[in-house]
Amino acid sequence: MMKQIAVLGLSRFGISVAQSLASMGVEVLGVDNDPEKVADMAHHLTHVVQADILDGDALDSLGLRNFDAVVLSIKNVEISCLAVIALKDHGAGRIVAQATSDAHAKILERIGADKIIMPEKDMGIRLARNLASSNLVDYMELSARHSLMEIQALDEWVGHTLRDSNIRSKYGVNVVAIRSGKSINVAPNAEDIIHDGDLMVVIGENEDLNKLNKFKTNRK
Repeated sequence: MMKQIAVLGLSRFGISVAQSLASMGVEVLGVDNDPEKVADMAHHLTHVVQADILDGDALDSLGLRNFDAVVLSIKNVEISCLAVIALKDHGAGRIVAQATSDAHAKILERIGADKIIMPEKDMGIRLARNLASSNLVDYMELSARHSLMEIQALDEWVGHTLRDSNIRSKYGVNVVAIRSGKSINVAPNAEDIIHDGDLMVVIGENEDLNKLNKFKTNRK
């Protein structure tokens, strides 16, 4: 069954989320009180509605209780907090809310938001990690302790199979994919050979990933 997700607030972030979901085959409802924004997105999303998200009757008419998730893209602290409360009162299930600060995030979490997203902060952390290390290509936090990281293959791995490289036993991380040029090998097996220039997608505890990253940097 096709997923249904509502995006309330067609800000730059909201539009980005909505269009990305639509491109992946998700049925997306876009909602905003600005008629120009609604008109602009009319041909890009499954449904687009002009409505005041703090209006109880409007929320009921949207049928948000039937959606798999509701993404709230509102930067204004007061409005976003009132919106979360209203969404809960009118039967919305999973609420993903945008926050502009740590304090804003804590409030949203306490009043019922299921997941908090801080686009500017998350992008800043991601950019800082990339700038701080020349070998680090990408980084994604999966939990408080675990992350996914993409790094260039160590010289000692090049020309050897995954088994012979002993990456798990030596560094405490698991290789989940290998990117060679434009091709990517998902779930590589032990006999796959690592080539010069390959990008290794590894998963593990943050402490082990940081040690691996520092080791690669110090070897340069």
